[in-house]
Amino acid sequence: MNFFINSSFNEKNSGIEHAQLKRAELFRDNNEPFKLVFREWNPRLHFWLNKVGVSPSETLAMFDYFQKTEQVEDKIVRVVDLDFSYPNVIYSKNEQEKLYQVLRKVGERDVFLARVRWFTEDEHERVSMVEKFDGFGNLYRVDHYDFRGFMTLSQFYTPDNKIGSEIWWDIDGKPVLETYNRFYNNGKYDKAGWRLIEDQAVYTFSTIEELTLHFLNRINADYWDDKKLSVFVLDRSHLADWAVTVMERPIYSVYHLHNSHAGDAQDTMHSVMNNFYEYGLTNANRYDAIVSATEKQTQDVKARFAPQTKMFTIPVGVIPNAVFEEERLPMSARKQHSVLVTARVAPEKRIGEIAMAVGIAKKEIPDINLTIYGYVDHRDNDIAMKKINEAIEKYGLKDAIEQHDYTANPGDVQANHQIYALASIMEGFNLSMMEAYSHGMVGVTWDVNYGPNELTVDGENGYIIPYGKNTAEIEPLIEKMAAYFVELFKDADKLQAMSDKSYELSERYSEKNVWKAWRQLLDDAKKKAIHYTPDVTEGLGNQMPQK
Repeated sequence: MNFFINSSFNEKNSGIEHAQLKRAELFRDNNEPFKLVFREWNPRLHFWLNKVGVSPSETLAMFDYFQKTEQVEDKIVRVVDLDFSYPNVIYSKNEQEKLYQVLRKVGERDVFLARVRWFTEDEHERVSMVEKFDGFGNLYRVDHYDFRGFMTLSQFYTPDNKIGSEIWWDIDGKPVLETYNRFYNNGKYDKAGWRLIEDQAVYTFSTIEELTLHFLNRINADYWDDKKLSVFVLDRSHLADWAVTVMERPIYSVYHLHNSHAGDAQDTMHSVMNNFYEYGLTNANRYDAIVSATEKQTQDVKARFAPQTKMFTIPVGVIPNAVFEEERLPMSARKQHSVLVTARVAPEKRIGEIAMAVGIAKKEIPDINLTIYGYVDHRDNDIAMKKINEAIEKYGLKDAIEQHDYTANPGDVQANHQIYALASIMEGFNLSMMEAYSHGMVGVTWDVNYGPNELTVDGENGYIIPYGKNTAEIEPLIEKMAAYFVELFKDADKLQAMSDKSYELSERYSEKNVWKAWRQLLDDAKKKAIHYTPDVTEGLGNQMPQK
């Protein structure tokens, strides 16, 4: 079995989740079995996975596994279906806050019992949370429901309104997993251990990392094949970078780099390491393979760490065959003089600088326009949005810039725009840029590691601008980006020729080529010798031989 390890999956996801979905589709199309493995508890997990076509049979969540709720029949639980153990219960709906207040009649008084919240993603008002209060109005327990219709977690509160203990239940309402919180000497209030009831045995773990190791050992045993090792791909490496090196049975472990391994992506040899990858790269030779999304990063990792483990370059993006079959839309049929960005509005994406470049170019291209798709990151007092607003005010771009929320269908947007702009501080690959090129867009990007400077072939499907850090370096680069906007929009033939080249170069990321890269890794996994001596299981406990 091929296991792709991640934390969770939600409505809005990062590039790692999108990369997993593309890989899942590739493996599915090539009849190669896989499981998307999720470590964190998430009552909406299956709802969001179902939205993107991932079935329960392709999903393996740690909490589901222990709760034995991997595949359950969907059930709608509404507030009226709950049992509060009292007669004469009254339900008072608060539409604004999306909850019901539950009261009971005691003589002439209405006594407050609970608040019941529902999943706002669903029209049926499925119960998501029940907050229970004692006779003095103190919150003492919160029951969480899985979207599929069963109580999954109960949190018990202390008198000072902190979560004291937590219990996860199986489908029959029996406790299977418990944890409790406490104050440590440093004043931090955190989990102090885990208790698992499994197969009539009780296991205790100090940390969730130890529990994760137990889980991975279990699924490796469940899918054990004496002739073929399971492949564990660490997509969010920090979740199991230690665990996969100390498992009971052998595996083929893959350490996947989804971002720059260096804290400063432009100084890959000397800067501090990306803290998410520090443990893994320090212990690189304990893994069977390391995967990078670009050949440039593969070579940089080899140059800096000289790992003895095998390294593979496998793009995280895959362009479906259906995209290559689509009719190519000429530049003349698209929104004219349009620049597109599909990214989080976050400081590291530097969309404000792109807006400034549009403002400068507006002097020569009066109808130039910028469209932004992406949810707003409010860090640092909304500095990313403030940068965009500064550009709007400085260059009079109120009618030239459109902002939209996150889009789940970027291809539809890209096919109607002309230039894809990027000015990030660092990237792991940039799926959006790959998709933009597959829809014939022309790129203008800064020379940023990793991805944009490999996806873009300078002078063929776009332009690469030198990278800059401080204000003195950045200002002339913004002007350079603006100059490229002007050059391309004034030369329709060049813009069209580069668009044609974008379509051609996208073949590098076709299903055929990316699967070929994965096939090399999977074939290498088959070559690993299997050395495993099972523990003694006969003659123990209830299995004692009879006289």
